[in-house]
Amino acid sequence: MPIYVYWGEDEFAIEKAVAGLRDRLLDPLWISFNYSIHPPEQADAVIDGLNQAMTPPFGAGGRLVWLVNTTLCQSCSENILSELNRTLSVIPATSCLLLTSRNKPDERLKSTKLLKQHAQEYREFPVIPPWKIELITQAVQQAAQSINLKLTANAVELLAEAVGNDTRLLDNELAKLQLYAGGNQQPLDVDRVALLIRNSQHNSLQLAAAIRTGDTAKALSILTELITACEPGIKIVATLIGQFRTWLWVKMMMESGERNSQAIAQAAEIGNPKRIYFLQQEIKSLSVQQLIQCLPLLLELEVSLKQGATELPTLQTKIIELCQVCSWR
Repeated sequence: MPIYVYWGEDEFAIEKAVAGLRDRLLDPLWISFNYSIHPPEQADAVIDGLNQAMTPPFGAGGRLVWLVNTTLCQSCSENILSELNRTLSVIPATSCLLLTSRNKPDERLKSTKLLKQHAQEYREFPVIPPWKIELITQAVQQAAQSINLKLTANAVELLAEAVGNDTRLLDNELAKLQLYAGGNQQPLDVDRVALLIRNSQHNSLQLAAAIRTGDTAKALSILTELITACEPGIKIVATLIGQFRTWLWVKMMMESGERNSQAIAQAAEIGNPKRIYFLQQEIKSLSVQQLIQCLPLLLELEVSLKQGATELPTLQTKIIELCQVCSWR
């Protein structure tokens, strides 16, 4: 009775995990008989899904029943809870019940506790914040290792910078690099990777760096490139907020007299303490007051975009203001 519960905002990673389950459990010749998808708008989706899961598969292979974007772990009626109690423990070993959702399960609910108890895999697929460079680099390294693709350390860093936290783009770029590498056991170096991957030349972290130095022309140029590359404005602002918060934490710890890189990294939620030195160099010319003044501007920008303000001019106006704040000496 394998039961899988997947949730999180990384939709591509969930899609990939579902595809892996489907390929592993189902016989291609019998997939139309043994694979059913139950979206939330379908009437009685949960009951129908549970009934399907109780049905032995036809022909070869197993049966996969997918409750898509289910709200079972956010709200559950007594009637549905009763059906879960009755069904989960007796689902045939040849059937698999899969539940996916963007929202985090509410651990207080009886339905969540019940599913967690019976689940063979209970897994979150989070989107890594774009300013968490170490985590993105680790994810790139792990993804490359999973397909036996060897990359040098510099090549991994370049790829992480190019794809950011976009797992779909990472998958595409790794497939391209794997095809290029063929059976070659030598790691691909940074020069070869640079020739093959899609690199927009700039990302939101480079925009943050341009703002930090007060270079208005460069910041606006990078912004235009990002928007042209269809980077969502909300995502750009989220990265800027995360980066400026990190800089502020590091600066405040420096001003307080803290010199221990481990302590600063822990306070700023930075995974690699070795980054602290470079962050300190980046903000050497900025004061705590300047960094504090930037955050309200960024939060105002976030609110404006969420309220439907025209994206490009709104971003341009605030970025000019941010550059002005950072250029004060």
